[in-house]
Amino acid sequence: MRQNEMGNIRTDRFQMALKEKSGLLLVLLILMLIFGFLTKGRFWEIANLINLLRAISLSTIVAFGMTLCIITGGIDLSVGALMAVSSTYCAGLIEHNAPTLVAVLAGILMAFAMGTVNGFLISRTPIPPFIATLSMMTAARGVAYMYSGGRPIRTPTGFGAVGNGYLFDIIPYPVIIALVIMIIMSILLNRTKFGRSIFALGGSREAAVFSGIDIKKTLWSTYALTGFLCGISGVIWASRTYSGQPTLGTGAEMDAIAAAVVGGTSMAGGVGSILGTFIGALIIQVLNSGLNYLNVPFYYNNILRGVVIAGAVLFDMHRKSGRGSVTAWFKSLKRGGDSADK
Repeated sequence: MRQNEMGNIRTDRFQMALKEKSGLLLVLLILMLIFGFLTKGRFWEIANLINLLRAISLSTIVAFGMTLCIITGGIDLSVGALMAVSSTYCAGLIEHNAPTLVAVLAGILMAFAMGTVNGFLISRTPIPPFIATLSMMTAARGVAYMYSGGRPIRTPTGFGAVGNGYLFDIIPYPVIIALVIMIIMSILLNRTKFGRSIFALGGSREAAVFSGIDIKKTLWSTYALTGFLCGISGVIWASRTYSGQPTLGTGAEMDAIAAAVVGGTSMAGGVGSILGTFIGALIIQVLNSGLNYLNVPFYYNNILRGVVIAGAVLFDMHRKSGRGSVTAWFKSLKRGGDSADK
């Protein structure tokens, strides 16, 4: 009897999760249908779909960390620079004949250490997350350039086995790694005390304090974990490109924010999900890939991405005001948005 009850609970949770993301999945499906029709079915080919997943695999690893930061009510602008530090240090050690495992761990630990510094500044000083991580972004990028001498550091061909390899000659290893991390992060956010603390902190800091949540520890751990994920992504990028590059990750913070926000993470904090971020990244990549298939100039991609992000944030703000339906949203826009301010 208990097993049946537990099974029903799991089924209900799964159905609720699908219902929550039904809007995002519908948008993704519509985009897939549109681009498939415009490209006469080429967009739906298995090879292209796998390339879509491969294209977002490493950026979504970073976006998962960004999601946690935004849920707490903060942000991390240093993620791209931390990827560059991880990439260059890993490649540099391999160039100096260090064992591959040592080089990989060192690269990840460098990003983790810098993420820990972010967490310290944000949790232990009055510096807001935007300024703290902006400072780290500048400093970390400088460290990457200093260590690499401003040049890409080449690695042996064998180091590219993970970044460029395939499971059963079909699924790229980076995709598998990203999916495994997505599952782990989903469990961490939804099934652990740490995850509940993140949501509570983003929902109401005062309420979190009264609930006995250690805010400083939660913030510190969140930004340290984000640095760790950046380290993993940077090392895999080094493997994929056979080099450590100080320019790696330029603009990665915007991609991560876009994936999280489009996926339903609220910039006000307290709301978000790992699955939503993954779907958000897919939506953006489908837009980019579809426009590329149609030979649309790349700068239109950037314009469209900006419009999508602004629209997602605007809708989230209106939803927070208590008028979350699409119909009410458009009505308020016609009235100049005054109703949302009352």
